[in-house]
Amino acid sequence: MKLINLRFILIALIALFTATSCQKEEDVIIDPTDNSESFNGTSNFAANLLSATQNDGSIDNLIDGTSCFSLDFPVDVVANGQQVTLNSISDLQLVEAIFNLFIGDTDVLGLVFPITLISEDFSEQVVNDLAGFIALVANCANNIADDLNCLDFQFPITGTLYNASNEQTGTLSINNANEWFQFLSGLGSDVYVAINYPITVLVSGVSTTVNSNTELTDIFNQTDCSNSGSNTTTGIEDVLTDGVWYVTYFFDDYDETSDFNGYAFSFNADGSAVADNGVQTAGSWSIYTDSGVEKLDLNFGMMEPLEELMDDWEIVSVSSDEIQLRDISGDGSVDQLTFGRTPNSGGGGSGETNALIELLVTDQWYIHLMEEDLENDACDYVDFSFTYALNGTVQAVSATRTVDGFWAVSNSSSGLELILNFNYISEDDPFEDLNDDWDVLFYDSENVQLEEVSGGNGDAELLQFARTPYTGCGNTSPETIEGKWVLEDYQNTMYIFQDGLRYTVYCVDPVCDWENLGIDDAIPNPNPYTFIDDVLTIDLFFGNFFVKEMDFRCQNNVVQYEFEDVNQILTIRWFRPGYDISQCN
Repeated sequence: MKLINLRFILIALIALFTATSCQKEEDVIIDPTDNSESFNGTSNFAANLLSATQNDGSIDNLIDGTSCFSLDFPVDVVANGQQVTLNSISDLQLVEAIFNLFIGDTDVLGLVFPITLISEDFSEQVVNDLAGFIALVANCANNIADDLNCLDFQFPITGTLYNASNEQTGTLSINNANEWFQFLSGLGSDVYVAINYPITVLVSGVSTTVNSNTELTDIFNQTDCSNSGSNTTTGIEDVLTDGVWYVTYFFDDYDETSDFNGYAFSFNADGSAVADNGVQTAGSWSIYTDSGVEKLDLNFGMMEPLEELMDDWEIVSVSSDEIQLRDISGDGSVDQLTFGRTPNSGGGGSGETNALIELLVTDQWYIHLMEEDLENDACDYVDFSFTYALNGTVQAVSATRTVDGFWAVSNSSSGLELILNFNYISEDDPFEDLNDDWDVLFYDSENVQLEEVSGGNGDAELLQFARTPYTGCGNTSPETIEGKWVLEDYQNTMYIFQDGLRYTVYCVDPVCDWENLGIDDAIPNPNPYTFIDDVLTIDLFFGNFFVKEMDFRCQNNVVQYEFEDVNQILTIRWFRPGYDISQCN
């Protein structure tokens, strides 16, 4: 930017313009008193421009959880145990797809550091770890109002400048939001700007042509950005009523997509709809919000298979080419419905998907192989049996722990996949390693073989489920005192060791249901304990302590210690609930 008065260079910052040596008759004359034509740096109009031009930190809140900053892409994240590379803001849909896969699970997302954060003034800073990120967020203070952060400008923007202090003029040329922000931030009270209209303004992505300051002021006053960016279903009415749709995925316990082969769906603006497979079936649709959740209500009557669509579907995501919906059934299972622009090919995927589903929900499964970095970690899961339920839940059960999770089978152009998502305690929990989209290599009545290829280095992880418990670990339970133990000589008594406390549970029934009895059933005042180098120390209170070296036996399902009686040494044994101690000699 250049003016005869060199002091104006500092005011204009990085915006570029050319100036005349003196004011001439043909120059554009700006009237500083005409707010409809010009503005200066102290006007409300300039403040609104600055609010609209600032870097919008809210667009990626799904990832960083803060509106103080935006992320500089690409960035790596870990969503429900799956590492994903996001190359642009549009890739947020990859994370949303992972989060939307299961109903009722706890969605967990982690950032892979280092990352670069961009502030409202477009300045950047590199953050190397989580502690640094938390500190930045805690100390964040936005200096510019976010009222218009859903409004954007299409560049370039040009205009005329007038410096009232020396009556010099110049031209303005702005090429991007950063330049616009820096120019507006440095604009003083003596310099007036007249924008060359028309310009294009985007409000929540919708473009509008603006012809004057007055029209732009009206947009400022009418724009509500409070819900912008957080609702993936904005504009679904326009999308739904535009063109023809086909059912590209329908899941109700099993993949039933092929039931809708040959159907084309049209949705009209008046709420009517037509399903056409050569015979037209009239239907209806409506959109409403229930407890903050936007839903699409469909009704095509009671004729099969169209009656399967009659429901109030939660709207998961909307784009010009795809609409994803889901519904939670009474049994807790999740039905899924996807409309797309291309008819389903009906290439046999549904049959293969359903065959794997039927196999998984039949009887129990055990992990025989969990290979990562060429090491088999199957022994981390050797105590667990896995049970898959038709409602999309899966449960891994051992004598000391129950792990709940969700599962799904999908079939796409890349092949058949088994998607697992288990709850886990920490990143060191072996169940975190199971959470992924596993490619199905092979399956039959006795085995399911899976593979996951890392997107970063191409390394492959292998996972195999089988019908029988894995026997390649020697001891099949870890040598830990944690969990439940039933006393052999007093089988109406169970100890539970958890988080440094020993709880005592008594049972008065002839047959004790130890699997369903727990800490809530224990007597008051649990005893503190430590377990170090196989030595169990229990504080029995009043100066009394139980101190014994514990000897684990029978695949660690039994633990024993010696007790000195008056005339003899007794062997006292405890065993895990469900284990037949008569088999341990």
